[in-house]
Amino acid sequence: MMPAVIGPAVRRSRRAERGTDRRAARWSGYGPPVTTSWGWRPCTLPGAWTALVIGCLSFTPSLLPRPALFQGVAFGLTAALGYALGVTGAWVWRALAERPARRPTPRSWRRLVIGGGLLLVVSYGLGLWWQSTVRGLFGLPGEAVLGHLLFPVGAVLVFVGLLAAARGVRWVFRRLARALTGRIGGTAARAVGALVAAAMTVLLLSGVLWNGMLRLADRSFAALDATTGATASRPTTPERSGGPGSRVPWDSLGMQGRNFVGRGPTADEIAAFTGASAPTPVRAYAGVDSAADVEDRARLAVEDLERAGGFDRGYLLVAGTTGTGWVDPGALTAFEYETGGDSAAVAIQYSHLPSALSLMADQDRARIAGRALFDAVSERWLARPADDRPRLFVFGESLGSFSLEAAFSGERDLHNRTAGGLFAGPPNFNVLYREFTDHRDAGSPEISPVFRDGRTVRFSDLPSAPAAPADRPWPDSRVLYLLHPSDPITWWSPELLWRRPDWLAEPRGRDVSDAMVWIPLVTFWQVTLDLAEFVETPDGHGHTFTREYVDGWAQVLQPPGWTAARAEQLRKLLSD
Repeated sequence: MMPAVIGPAVRRSRRAERGTDRRAARWSGYGPPVTTSWGWRPCTLPGAWTALVIGCLSFTPSLLPRPALFQGVAFGLTAALGYALGVTGAWVWRALAERPARRPTPRSWRRLVIGGGLLLVVSYGLGLWWQSTVRGLFGLPGEAVLGHLLFPVGAVLVFVGLLAAARGVRWVFRRLARALTGRIGGTAARAVGALVAAAMTVLLLSGVLWNGMLRLADRSFAALDATTGATASRPTTPERSGGPGSRVPWDSLGMQGRNFVGRGPTADEIAAFTGASAPTPVRAYAGVDSAADVEDRARLAVEDLERAGGFDRGYLLVAGTTGTGWVDPGALTAFEYETGGDSAAVAIQYSHLPSALSLMADQDRARIAGRALFDAVSERWLARPADDRPRLFVFGESLGSFSLEAAFSGERDLHNRTAGGLFAGPPNFNVLYREFTDHRDAGSPEISPVFRDGRTVRFSDLPSAPAAPADRPWPDSRVLYLLHPSDPITWWSPELLWRRPDWLAEPRGRDVSDAMVWIPLVTFWQVTLDLAEFVETPDGHGHTFTREYVDGWAQVLQPPGWTAARAEQLRKLLSD
């Protein structure tokens, strides 16, 4: 029998059918075909179980107490990560086993609802108990019962929002890949779709959203910078920037600059504390609007410092500021009281952003500002005769410590160029702090390190007691770091994602729960949320150091005749 002659039209039809089959086979592992509908799809069972288990781990305690709403945020974040891990793990398992996804049975979903519900209730109960113990370590009262109703609000909003965003990215990937499949090979189409979707995600998060948020925040806080604190007033003495004869206009100082020069103890108040006559302390400052760039700002502040007689005082303090230009008034006030008013302090502003945003956005500006200010001060200081120079000290809290650290290359540089310094709550990325901590003497813990027998640099989480090693001499230049075991600014690091830090491998600090353990992914998000400090932490905990500056400066300055009674008297003055 003669074979049938197959015409061109039949051959084209068969090729088209084979092409359709191949395309269907290529897409069979990627779920149902993509449509333009944005209808919600139910969660996968593996993803839901993993989300629930990992989300429940977020109830474990972290550094600071968490209100119920932000416990919900932590749950939503970690559950979303768990869902992604569960879905990815199931996909890899099916690929290795070369089998399609199986539709969950109603019984499987009932098990999730019943078993997962019990797990959630038990975990939530444990979380409440852990939070009460953390609040007890801080001396804080328990949260109001009504506040706990906010937990599901935060959890659902964050989880659903992140899941919707992830599915939006997946929709873009599939849409692009299917559109390209008829034009290029299937593998190439999927690769191009994945690259475009990934690029869109990165640009959206790191570019459009992040930059837009920073611009909005900068405009908002720039407007706030035009205001003046309720307790700050324009100086009426020449010892302050913005006052009579000052080269820095009052209106250019910014809100924190006006607070810096418009507050502080008077000569009479210092005299009443010391029992001896006292001069008015000098305070010099330059704001963002005081000069066009940071070097001009530093130069202007130092010129005003010199005009006000700052270099003729016995003690000179160079202060690093946080993003908005803030310097803890407790640190300045304690320094001025303990030096009997024979002091001068100088600082500059480099940003409008508050610390939480500045920690991520202003590191370069903070570094440049710290170097520029200290170099400008040092130049004028060195130009004076050696026997006619004030004792030079440095100070910085949080990002302010990062700013001032940048002016020095190491321990010996601090020793050779200053009479001492006080740094409080240093961020984990501080170069010198990390050097001193990473190379600490054997046997000393990360929360209380000892560096080279404490010959210049020492650390303390309780400055009312002598900094370790108390039995070793601490002459000449004294540099003291104040650390709190519960301070998230100091302990936050991206490495928390994948590595247990020493401060969680070693015995816990005095205000960190023994129940806190390192959990990959989970601990990172817990400490990240702690950065916002959703509860007002008392002195000696978290990132609050105000009253501790009294004892911190006493160890650095060694005021003559200093006693515990005088320290307590000064702490009460700072609290008023």
